[in-house]
Amino acid sequence: MSELTLVEVSPRDGLQNEKTLVGTDAKVELVMRAAMAGAQRIEAVSFVNPKVVPQMADAEALMTRLLADTGVKEMGVSLSGLVLNQRGLDRALEAGVDEVNFVIIASETFNQRNQGASIRQTIMMFEQAVRTARAERLYTTITIGAAWGCPFEGEVAPEAVTSLAETAAGYGVDEIALADTIGVGDPLSVEQRIKAVRASVPDVPLRCHFHDTRHTGLANAYAAWRAGATVLDTSIGGIGGCPFAPAATGNIATEDVSYMFDRMGVSAGLNLGKLRKAAAWLERDVLGKPVPSALLKAGGFPVPVTHPEPFIQ
Repeated sequence: MSELTLVEVSPRDGLQNEKTLVGTDAKVELVMRAAMAGAQRIEAVSFVNPKVVPQMADAEALMTRLLADTGVKEMGVSLSGLVLNQRGLDRALEAGVDEVNFVIIASETFNQRNQGASIRQTIMMFEQAVRTARAERLYTTITIGAAWGCPFEGEVAPEAVTSLAETAAGYGVDEIALADTIGVGDPLSVEQRIKAVRASVPDVPLRCHFHDTRHTGLANAYAAWRAGATVLDTSIGGIGGCPFAPAATGNIATEDVSYMFDRMGVSAGLNLGKLRKAAAWLERDVLGKPVPSALLKAGGFPVPVTHPEPFIQ
C-alpha cells in the first residue's frame, strides 16, 4: 500500500474564512498543537492582501513567533505559506517559510476573482516565481484550484487540469496539488482525474485538497490515495472554506482522515487523542461554535473499557 502524508492546513485554510478574527497567540497554539500531534508539514500562513483576507494579516508576526520561541523547527516541522503573486513570494521569503504553495485556478472567472489576474497572467508570473523559490531552496507546490468544478462556470474539463499540471511540471515544482475547492468531486471523477494527471506528469508527486461541502470528502480522499496521491491536505476540526467561493465550507477533518486510514492499516503518524483535544479546544476556546469533526463527537474505536465516554476533554 502507498504511504500517506497529511498536510495540516487549519492555521491557514481552516481559519481564513472565519469572520471573527483569531489572534496570533491562538494561531501559534494551533500550529503547536498540530505539531505535538505529529504533523510534519503545516501550512501556517498565507501571504495575501490583508485587506482582502483580514484573517491572514498577521502572517509575518506569526512566522516570527513560530521561529523565535516555540521550538517547532526542532520538532522537524516544515512550515508552509500560500502565495498568489510575486509580492506574496517576496513576503514568504522574508518571513522564513520552508515551503511555498502557489495557487492557480482551473477556471478563468474564479482565477480572476481569487488572483485578480487571468490564468495566462498567473502562469507567466509563476514561471519566474518558482525559479526564485527553488533557488532559495524552498520546497515548491503548485495547487490547481477548482480542479473538479467552479462556482461560476460549472464543470471544469479534465484537459484544463492536465494542461496546468504539465505547465507546473515544466517549471520544476516539487509537488502538484489538485484542490476540490467547492466540494463537488466524487470518488470516480477523483480517481479518473488523478490518473490522467499522473499519466501526464508521472514524475511529480501528487497532493489533494478536498472540501467536505457535500460530505464526499472522506470518500474522495480514499479514492485519491488509491489512485496514487500520497499527500492530502486536512484541517483539525474540519474547519475552513474559501472567501471567494460561495458555500465552499469545510475541509476534511484531520482526525477523521487519520482515523479512517489508521483503521485501514495506513498510518500518517498522527496521535488521534491529541488531534481530538485540539479540535475540542478550537470549538470551545477559539471559535465558540461547533466544528464539523466526526471524531470529536464520536471518538475513536475501540473505545477503552476504562473510558467509555467518547468525548475527550
